[in-house]
Amino acid sequence: MRRYLVGGAVRDRLLGRPVVDHDHVVVGATREHMLAQGFRPVGKDFPVFLHPGNGEEYALARTERKTGRGYHGFAFHADPDVTLEEDLARRDLTINAIAEDEHGVLVDPFHGRRDLEQRVLRHVSPAFVEDPVRLLRVARFAARFAPLGFRVAEETMALMRDMVAGGEVDHLVPERVWAETRRALAEAQPSAFLRVLRDAGALAVLFPEVDALYGVPQRPEYHPEIDTGVHLELVLDMAARIAPGDDLVGFGALCHDLGKACTPADVLPSHVGHEHAGVAPLRALATRLKVPAEHAALAELVCREHLNAHRALELKPATVLRLLAKLDALRRPQRLESFLACCEADRRGRLGSAEASYPQAEFLRAARDAAAAVASAEFVARGLAGPAIGEAMDRARVAAIAAVPRPVTH
Repeated sequence: MRRYLVGGAVRDRLLGRPVVDHDHVVVGATREHMLAQGFRPVGKDFPVFLHPGNGEEYALARTERKTGRGYHGFAFHADPDVTLEEDLARRDLTINAIAEDEHGVLVDPFHGRRDLEQRVLRHVSPAFVEDPVRLLRVARFAARFAPLGFRVAEETMALMRDMVAGGEVDHLVPERVWAETRRALAEAQPSAFLRVLRDAGALAVLFPEVDALYGVPQRPEYHPEIDTGVHLELVLDMAARIAPGDDLVGFGALCHDLGKACTPADVLPSHVGHEHAGVAPLRALATRLKVPAEHAALAELVCREHLNAHRALELKPATVLRLLAKLDALRRPQRLESFLACCEADRRGRLGSAEASYPQAEFLRAARDAAAAVASAEFVARGLAGPAIGEAMDRARVAAIAAVPRPVTH
């Protein structure tokens, strides 16, 4: 029995990145052999086991054969005769098909180390087309490694286009699409995820509400980038900069301007009411992908209210309180923080505005704290009861917000 470190652990070490997960392939062993050594099986039929000491994954070397459409259409064959090279051949990208033995010697039959050096995301074999999830994974890896200069190989992009044209992507289940999207939104450059999917033709299939934003013009005095799709890419990358690794903020940023695709052509490049028009496509997207409730709720708040956040310094105190109430900010200050991160990303996600200040965020935080400091005990002590307490508290909160200093902007 021979054990090899494989996949992301080898790749990330070669790139000088932190290694998070250690996955291993075992060659020349059986399920019974692994169980006898104390390894714990993952599931009944899949040949993956957890190390009895450190919990790391050890998988029997295996091959796979396409048996149907979509992600589940595969039969696996794990046998002591399966070689390491055969196991590596079934992997998606060459940079993920490098193994390392117990002595630190690399096994690299598909030249993954060369592609790491040349910053290329390249498929291992033509079998890449058999699994539609791989298209999403390539786009996600692009989002992770774009800051390092990685690009998708032309021949790999051609295969991905063939997958879309052949309808393979149509068989992706919502849970897998969301799982890969969620991870991509937490990467360093999520815009690359959209660009790769769009270049492959998959964005229109999987995210038609997002794809529809490309080519839609905006007023250049507010958006020098003009194209709404380009603006969205800038916003996503700014959200990743403001809230690194936060896919909740990433999803809010992704959906904040969906309504601009609904603007009638005769009123472009103005988008009056886009914040309300975006709710329907947002709900359609969230429902189709089975997005978690908090992600969908925050995204809808960002969609509806981001313009009010931008205007916060001009809003009346009572309007500010209503905005905070819609966000449930008095009880859930973290939701306010997520909302503000999305709004700041929208403001700074424009050509020439990356370093712009966003004083609205500090004002809304201060307004929230002032309103939250108003307690009911004072009004109960005055003898108020029932709805009168709530009405008195609202008046006191409005007064408290009115006393919050507002930054002067130019």
